[in-house]
Amino acid sequence: MSQQSAVPKPSLQGVRTKVRKGQVKAQAKHEPAVFRDQLYKHLETVPENDFEGFSAKLVQAGGTLEYLKYADALFEILLVGGLIQPGGSYLDDGAPMSPFSIFNARNPPDIEELKKYVDVFNKLNRRFKYLQKPFEEQSLPTLLQYIGRWSSEQRDKLAMTIGLLFSQGLATAACLQSLTKDHLIKNDLSINILASIFSAYLADQSIDHLAATLKRGNIKDLLLFFPPNKRDAKVLDAFFREKNLPTVADWYTKKQYAIAKDAIMRELKEVVERSDDSESIISAIQSKLEEQRLPEAELIQSIWQGLMASVDWSARPDQIEGLALREVGKFAPVLVAFCKGPKTQVALINIVQVYCYDDTRVMKAFPQILKVLYNRDCVSDQAIIYWHQKGSKPQGRQHFLKATEGLVKFLQEQEESEEDEDEE
Repeated sequence: MSQQSAVPKPSLQGVRTKVRKGQVKAQAKHEPAVFRDQLYKHLETVPENDFEGFSAKLVQAGGTLEYLKYADALFEILLVGGLIQPGGSYLDDGAPMSPFSIFNARNPPDIEELKKYVDVFNKLNRRFKYLQKPFEEQSLPTLLQYIGRWSSEQRDKLAMTIGLLFSQGLATAACLQSLTKDHLIKNDLSINILASIFSAYLADQSIDHLAATLKRGNIKDLLLFFPPNKRDAKVLDAFFREKNLPTVADWYTKKQYAIAKDAIMRELKEVVERSDDSESIISAIQSKLEEQRLPEAELIQSIWQGLMASVDWSARPDQIEGLALREVGKFAPVLVAFCKGPKTQVALINIVQVYCYDDTRVMKAFPQILKVLYNRDCVSDQAIIYWHQKGSKPQGRQHFLKATEGLVKFLQEQEESEEDEDEE
């Protein structure tokens, strides 16, 4: 056995061991400068501003160049005109700027011209779908964190292009997280870049469309793009109005109101579960208002909804109306505390109107609820009369106006009687 084991095993001579293609690529030297030079050879043949020609050449080049391997280099070349080193400076090897780059657009930047550049990216990523992920997750975030390296004109071009990419659904807003880095926040750089992005976006889409894009990108609070000493809602409002973006300022204010209203409604539900005491409820609301002020109409809406959400409506159908009247009477002191002016009183009536319209179980109880609110001084006779004459909401308007005719007529007669007594 020992002699057999000493005999060398036969081996094949002249046979080439096959290596997997992926392994060969992994072992290949990463040479972005070589890739750049090869890409330039394709782009240099296209006349300036021939966007269709650039699109065709990029698609053609994708057949021979390794776009996926050099995705970062590809988008650096097409977006900012050259290869970027760690730290944000251009690779200094004597190479010229790219024949195609958004930095080649004229000054000052023009939205319509930049749309033509964006269309080239659209066609490229649609043809090579595997480029979309590195474009969104690597290239755009990296370039944004270096955006302070370029001139103000170049920053505007890049920011406006990104805004158009967002508006056309070619990238998500998640890359904006790069702008919250400390070195960009200082000196208002981040927020000015954001304003340019929003300006380009809103030239193409609505504020609601922008809000949805920011939500999908998990951009929750615009104040994070301001320096820490300027993170105040009033500063934000003034900034966007100065930048001629009042819709952004209004949207942010409404968003903050919605957050505050939700907080009040949650707080009310918890407080009512612990105690029905009106003073405790009023104190809890005032505590929340110290964190975020609300317009009176918005506040009274959140209070009504929060109080009604705390009610156990599991009674028999024939007892629902009576339950509603008892609960409104019980919570009347809370409503009185925050329902002082005539506009707020009319707002409360409209809130109750819409609530009764949405919940058909208490629809018939609306006139009685209105009477309880009047008797408990939550709303005045003038507020009810004004609401009936021209202040009502469209939801169920004819039904509610007819149902309250008797109460309104009584209040009008009472008002006339008091005027006659005053004259005497």
